[in-house]
Amino acid sequence: MAAKTVLITGSNSGIGKAAATLFSQAGWNVAATMRTIESGADLKKLRGIRLYQLDVTDQTSVTNAFRDVTRDFGGIDVVVNNAGYGLAGVFEAITDEALERQFATNVLGLMRVTREAITHMRTRGGGTIVQISSMGGRMTFPLYAPYHATKWAVEGFSESLHYELKDLNIRLKLIEPGLIKTEFSGRSAEMIFPSEPNAYAPFVQKFTAAATKALKDAVDPSIVAKVIVAASTDTSNKLRYPVGNPAPMLLRLRKLLSDNAFFGMIRKAYGI
Repeated sequence: MAAKTVLITGSNSGIGKAAATLFSQAGWNVAATMRTIESGADLKKLRGIRLYQLDVTDQTSVTNAFRDVTRDFGGIDVVVNNAGYGLAGVFEAITDEALERQFATNVLGLMRVTREAITHMRTRGGGTIVQISSMGGRMTFPLYAPYHATKWAVEGFSESLHYELKDLNIRLKLIEPGLIKTEFSGRSAEMIFPSEPNAYAPFVQKFTAAATKALKDAVDPSIVAKVIVAASTDTSNKLRYPVGNPAPMLLRLRKLLSDNAFFGMIRKAYGI
């Protein structure tokens, strides 16, 4: 049986790199895509992995990547929409330009790749699209309003879309990671705060202390990669896959508790 092929966006670091590695170990052909090929050079050493340039904010780049992967591997069975970053901070200080960049990557970029995947998979008779969302797509934390807005958009978009794809034999999967040890707090994050001392300072200070403490419990991205590989071969109608502490627990609580009770729990955790 011929090896299956997966295309992964944002494969040069974090969850994307861990997923590319695990798919390779499982015997898949892996099209590891990223904005700059040089950033993923070490992946070329792994069996079955080829690197492709793909910028999710550029339709031509997306189209060319799908064309080249199809030429090299014959077809694409699974697409993993992983590229993204987190914009956070005091909303009053965040510019339109910053918001547009966040939505251009996390929402419009994901939609662009999804559309290209649908066109490809429809003509092949099926496939699986795996969206890397977040537990922050169904609940929120302080100072992450723009990021949460994009992930809630991804959740709503994907939930609606799965209805129209069912008869095309295209499965949609939403991966909802919790706290993961990635570059999300480094180059994959943008934090914006007012430049001068202001009324938000005490709030920001409490948030920073609580967030730093919480990140100590973050799990390795390989944990998420295992769920991505499992979801890619799951032929059931399951849509959502919470993974990594504390996503499964918090998402259950969000469903069970009233708004006031859940919000009170979050405020207490952040001391606000």
